[in-house]
Amino acid sequence: MLRLLNWFRPAPPIPRLSESEIERRYPRERWRVFEAAFFAYALFYIVRNNLAPVSKEMGLALGYDKSMIGDILAGTAIAYGVGKFVMGYFADRCDARKYIAVGMLLTAAINFVFGATANYWGHVFLWTLNGFVQGMGYGPCARGLSHWFSPRERGTFFGIWNISHNLGGGVAGFLAAWCAERWGWPSAFYVPGIIAVFGAVYLFWRMRDTPQSVGLPGIEEYKKDWPQDHKDAGEQELTARELLFRYILPNKQLWLLALANIFVYIARYSMVDWGPTYLKEAKGASLTEGGFSTTIIEFAGAAGMISMGWLSDKLGGRRARVSFIAMLPLAFAFAAIAYVPPRYLWLDMALFGVIGFLVYVPVMFSGVVSLDLTSKKAVGTAAGFVGFFGYVGRVIQGKGLGWIAQHHGWDTALWAVVICTVIGAVLLATLWNVRPRG
Repeated sequence: MLRLLNWFRPAPPIPRLSESEIERRYPRERWRVFEAAFFAYALFYIVRNNLAPVSKEMGLALGYDKSMIGDILAGTAIAYGVGKFVMGYFADRCDARKYIAVGMLLTAAINFVFGATANYWGHVFLWTLNGFVQGMGYGPCARGLSHWFSPRERGTFFGIWNISHNLGGGVAGFLAAWCAERWGWPSAFYVPGIIAVFGAVYLFWRMRDTPQSVGLPGIEEYKKDWPQDHKDAGEQELTARELLFRYILPNKQLWLLALANIFVYIARYSMVDWGPTYLKEAKGASLTEGGFSTTIIEFAGAAGMISMGWLSDKLGGRRARVSFIAMLPLAFAFAAIAYVPPRYLWLDMALFGVIGFLVYVPVMFSGVVSLDLTSKKAVGTAAGFVGFFGYVGRVIQGKGLGWIAQHHGWDTALWAVVICTVIGAVLLATLWNVRPRG
């Protein structure tokens, strides 16, 4: 066991390279880390977001109703929230390359077993376990990006990187529905699992830990870009006590961000989890059309994150401010869907695109603002802490929205999402002036 723990330790620094070699290798290594983090996070979504698009077909085959499907989604959501915090803590203290590859292999294995299972409680357990293991995805990606990209670049590069989960989520919806239509619902888990196995091998080869582990200086020195409260004391990994009791638990602004994230995630997953089912039941869409709505949300989010990430850098890193601005029209978009009559599917899809463009702005910035409020040595733990509250919101949404829709109709469910979006905006407004710190 001790040997295994030592194997996961952060990669140690090696002697610094010559200045000419640093100039030659730094851009190449930055691209390498960004590429690996982008691919990894997209792939984690392909083996996590493949349940919702086939939930109706799986339910019909196995006798699950909406409430039962909601329980499965709720289980994986809270497990992912816990896993993101717990696994994020370990990610801050592990080699990103090894950690992320092992996480990918574990979630692939769970997908294989889930597809081969026909028992309800077995599905609840397996998808809950998958949610927890999926927590191994964000932490090493955020650790890598925060060590290889400087504070004034974070909005832009985290924005581009966050496209990965739109890409993965979009592909997951279409791929799962396509596989289920041709080979049955279990194939929606077998095919992504096979892809993830090959992805784990790629990540173990391609990912890097810190610049110092390959003989390069820290990113702040390389870019001459120091945070507000920087003290030139060198870089050291944090102890468990420092992580929790210096950077996380006493941080009042981090708590406000975490509370806001509850409502942000209710808004985020309302249409990702229930959009396909809503369109099929309320608007008469087909299985493929319902699955395509998820693709629209994810791909529209890409444009929102790139543009708003760039804007936040131009505003001096005031990312919470940009998040607040995005939440207001988002509430109007949710309300508008309730008034679109059946047979106007193109208009529903357009509004899904507006939702995707806006909702992923505060989702993306929840991780970046948590980094701005703490330290790059605590980013996995901080983002995991905020993410845990987000997935509490997803549990409320997964169970609550299904219950509201089943007992009071889809229009009532949509108005509940509107109210939650407004509450999230109010909480984000309290972080109006937050900027990156040391």
